[in-house]
Amino acid sequence: MAASIPEVDPRRATTRLKRALTNVALSGAGTWFYSKVAARFDPWLVRLTRGRVTSALGMVPIVLLSTRGARSGQTRTVALLYFTDGEDVILIASSFGRPLYPAWYHNIKAHPQVELEAMGRRGRYVAQEVTGPERERLYGLATNLYSGYEVYQQRASGTRRIPVLRLKPLS
Repeated sequence: MAASIPEVDPRRATTRLKRALTNVALSGAGTWFYSKVAARFDPWLVRLTRGRVTSALGMVPIVLLSTRGARSGQTRTVALLYFTDGEDVILIASSFGRPLYPAWYHNIKAHPQVELEAMGRRGRYVAQEVTGPERERLYGLATNLYSGYEVYQQRASGTRRIPVLRLKPLS
C-alpha cells in the first residue's frame, strides 16, 4: 500500500530563512503566536489552500491530525509538524516544551485511530507511542528537521519527556 500522506525526509538541509524563522518561533512572542493564534487558524488555512499556505510559511511540513476527544468524543483537528519514516508518519508531542502534554496526545492515547491530511491527501492511521532506542533515533531526526525541539526538551526537562508517536497507515 502506498503512503497516503506525502513523504517528508527529516534529513534535508536547512536554509538560512528556516533558521531565522525558527528563532522567531522560539521567542516568547513566537511561542505565543504559534500556540494561541496559528493553532486556531492553521487547520482552516491548510484545508483552504490544500497545504500550500500555513503560518509556518512553508518552512516546515504540516499535517492535519483529526482525533476523537478523549472525554468529549467530538472530532478535534490540529495542525502539526510531521515527517515520515517509510510509510509511517512521525509526530512529536512537544507542546512548545510546556509542562503539560498537548490535548491531542491525550486524544490519541484514548483513541489511537486517527485521520491525517496533508497537501490535499488523506489517510487513516493508527498511532502508537515509541520508546527506547527507536524513540531516540526518531527524536534525533525530528531535531534535524526542526531544531526547536531541542529547546522544547530543555523547557520540559524535569517535568516530562516529550513523546514521539508513530502513525501507521490502516489498510
